[in-house]
Amino acid sequence: MQKRLRPIQLAFVIFLTVSGGPFALEPLLRNGGPNASLLLLMVTPFLWDIPSIFMVLELNSMMPVTGGYYQWVKRALGQRWAFYEGWWTWLYTFVDLAIYPVWFVTYAAFFFRDQHDIMQYRTVICLAIVWLGAILNIIGIVRVGKASIMLGTIVIIPFIAMFIAFFTHHQGPLAFPTLSLKGATLPTTGMALYYVMWNFLGWDNATTYAEEVDKPIKSYLKAIALTFCMVFVLYGLSIYIAQASGINYQELEEKGFPQLGMMIGGKWLGSLLAIAGMASMLGIFSAVLLSMSRIPKAMADDKLLPAKLNSIHSRFNTPHVSIIVCAIVVSIMVNFDFEELVILDVMLYGAGLVLEMVSLIALRIKEPNTYRPFKIPLKTWGLCIMVLSPLTLLVIALSGAMASTDKTLVTAISALAGLASAEVGWQIIRIYRFYQNKKNAVAAD
Repeated sequence: MQKRLRPIQLAFVIFLTVSGGPFALEPLLRNGGPNASLLLLMVTPFLWDIPSIFMVLELNSMMPVTGGYYQWVKRALGQRWAFYEGWWTWLYTFVDLAIYPVWFVTYAAFFFRDQHDIMQYRTVICLAIVWLGAILNIIGIVRVGKASIMLGTIVIIPFIAMFIAFFTHHQGPLAFPTLSLKGATLPTTGMALYYVMWNFLGWDNATTYAEEVDKPIKSYLKAIALTFCMVFVLYGLSIYIAQASGINYQELEEKGFPQLGMMIGGKWLGSLLAIAGMASMLGIFSAVLLSMSRIPKAMADDKLLPAKLNSIHSRFNTPHVSIIVCAIVVSIMVNFDFEELVILDVMLYGAGLVLEMVSLIALRIKEPNTYRPFKIPLKTWGLCIMVLSPLTLLVIALSGAMASTDKTLVTAISALAGLASAEVGWQIIRIYRFYQNKKNAVAAD
């Protein structure tokens, strides 16, 4: 009998899928400043995350199946839109996975007096992380769950130590910045919003392996609630302490939370946070790859991708070909620029999220009597209003990126081109199916 993820394992897998701690949130203060940054951290989760979480809980309770959101969209909107969903998510995950090995090297550089000593081996280290994560996923989901508990604990403890060190040693009164966008421009607010949205996305990714979770309906409800609270508190306290510490925001962006830890507690705390950062990147990479590797398999089952992607390992019962393909593509992308990757990431993910929200509404209309153990306490018109909040944030963030620099403008346009590529892929599938059916008809005659 195949072993399944238990609630605590699932909670840590989701924590690493969505967050992995405040790491990679360091550019936020330089872009948004203390007032806007803390405002965005307080407001964005309720406009971006809560609608996503409610949607995930309802649809996953209705359909706890392998393929998660891909299967939701297929049932609600048909195979064409399901292909869009799978394609956009595949693209987004390639982009997302390429970020974490690079940040691993950034945190590892804390232990080198001359960062050039490790940066010259950056590509080699990134590739080692990519393939280590791939091997762990091929071995099996329970091993990923156990590794996630260990890595998640390594991530959380140093931040607790930093919080205690700051509040026990801080001199003078503690003031909380005024939460406002005063003085913020559209480009800076847009980029700050991108960083916050990126650090809060991925709740639906944890549903693609629902059939491999023990008692999935109750487990997801408990795990998601626990994870959201952990993430919200960790992010808010980390950014508050960063702005209250007086650290230079440019230095924070370049050297990360280990530099902040060294300022607050000394070398030992900086070292702990650097180790936590490395563990976080390893854990996130493995958890995201776990969620993504199940989508190509589901699409291959529907003959939307090559059948070989549907291959299951004879010993470990995992989609090993799909995992290997993901690892190969990510290996090519590890040298991309972080800011560009974040813009691409959020736009591609956001488009898929909107499709999932539309599917939620469509299934309420098409299948109002289907049993849903968890049901959002809103009528159809209320769900429509709920969908507007993440969509509005996407438009604001995209507008900010397009108004920022020529580089971010090109990246935003590239994201739109990536979205359009789904239609190209669908037309190729239609043409292939047409000629395949014609060939089969001739053979039958």
